[in-house]
Amino acid sequence: MSQLRIGAHVDQTDPVAEAAARNAPLVQFFLGNPQSYKGPVLSYDGGPAALRAAAEAAGIDLYVHAPYLINVATTNNRQRIPSRKLLQQHMDAAAELGAKGLIVHGGHVTDDDDPAKGYDNWRKAIEATDIKVPLLIENTAGGTNAMTRYLDRIKGVWEAISQAEGFERVGFCLDTCHAHAGGNALETIVDDVLAITGRIDLVHANDSRDAFDSGADRHANFGAGQIDPDLLAQVVRDAGAPVVCETPGGADEHVADFAWLVERVERVSGA
Repeated sequence: MSQLRIGAHVDQTDPVAEAAARNAPLVQFFLGNPQSYKGPVLSYDGGPAALRAAAEAAGIDLYVHAPYLINVATTNNRQRIPSRKLLQQHMDAAAELGAKGLIVHGGHVTDDDDPAKGYDNWRKAIEATDIKVPLLIENTAGGTNAMTRYLDRIKGVWEAISQAEGFERVGFCLDTCHAHAGGNALETIVDDVLAITGRIDLVHANDSRDAFDSGADRHANFGAGQIDPDLLAQVVRDAGAPVVCETPGGADEHVADFAWLVERVERVSGA
């Protein structure tokens, strides 16, 4: 599977060096504190232009993960309005870096809200955002009124945002741990998602520490969690998209995870 492009989520200080340490063609990182409403902060010495140039020279694709706090679906104005602002700030910063995509979680509404309100808020957010690089909406593991845990909710979001100007620059990031813990069958998840979105732009390949439909977002290294190894490899193979491992550890652990995944993808492919 020489065509399988695998990287990892890495520290933001020097993503290019982190990619080199893993011999990876792509990396993902945060810009600042993922648990803060403060705007993006780039730690790289030399600033955005220097990082972009270094990544291009090394042939490394950069992906930016937006802060976890962003929730553009919520009916709470005190969360939704700052979330839209923060999303635009990270979009602008990702574009300055020449990133291949900005990944954002689907968010949620309260238990008392009609999910349709969340879908429409997603539509409004797409229309309000100047989308400069692909915005990749990610499925999530938990929450009873989450926007992208269950397939029917993903469908609701997609139907709403498909009416928005800028929709052509919206894609999907499929997380294997989130799908498993969220109660979605990995045997069919790729076909199920493609039937709704028509695309999978990135895979977050992670094992899960917890059981199917647990709602718990706790990643594990490959083979150390509760996802069937062949199923995990099948998802990666069938999605046919670049892969980011968000598994625990540093370069050594990630390199071991890459080798594990490549070997099993080859096995399920009959290579």
